[in-house]
Amino acid sequence: MGTGTSTGVPSLCCTCEVCQSEDMRNKRLRSSILVRKNGHTILVDTSTDLRQQCLRYDIKNIDTVLYTHHHADHVHGIDELRSFNFFNKTAIPCYGNQNTLDNLRKNFGYIFGKAEQIGGGIPQIIPHTLEDKTYQFGDISVTPLDIQHGNLIINGFRFHDCAYITDCSGIPNHTMEKLKGLKLLVLNALGFKDHATHFNLSQALEAAEIIKAERTILTHINHQFDFEKVSKDLPDDVELAIDGMRIKF
Repeated sequence: MGTGTSTGVPSLCCTCEVCQSEDMRNKRLRSSILVRKNGHTILVDTSTDLRQQCLRYDIKNIDTVLYTHHHADHVHGIDELRSFNFFNKTAIPCYGNQNTLDNLRKNFGYIFGKAEQIGGGIPQIIPHTLEDKTYQFGDISVTPLDIQHGNLIINGFRFHDCAYITDCSGIPNHTMEKLKGLKLLVLNALGFKDHATHFNLSQALEAAEIIKAERTILTHINHQFDFEKVSKDLPDDVELAIDGMRIKF
């Protein structure tokens, strides 16, 4: 759905080569994925660009929302869920860890609080606190993963033999155990420079080498990465994510 960092690419006001590029592989909405199997659809994060993403990729149904964490680029499209409530006539269950849900309740009081909303609709969302167990959503097996994001513990997710990890600055040992035997790893690689809360490219490649998934896709990318130039130097089993890419397993 989206592969960019918090500003998206191109970044507002930036005149760098990547932001001015006409290569569509360098156009990156805020990071999010959609997982589908046998009629059940899971959305991971309601990104700032959720409306644009759903229109672009013809998304008309969302059965479950999983949140990695509460930062703006991963949640600020939450109000768009009300369209799915209205047209599909159902509330949507949403899952996140306790810190994520506490911040959602604080930042979106009109949705989760008792304050009266004057005009417009209110998203119908049923919050659930993630537990340390494997969930079954339709035919999709989902295991939450503890991920270090600076000083925060946020969530990645394992879907059968695939894992999605974004905004990661470290992977605890107990999570590494849950990442064995992956066919696909989607992992963040913000840019080239060290960052307090995200893997840079070299750190992401080091983690990928340890995890040893059959295929690794790097996401949550900033405007330092020109797709064609960076791709030339990646290992054979590692590639950069592209908005709208579809992977079938």
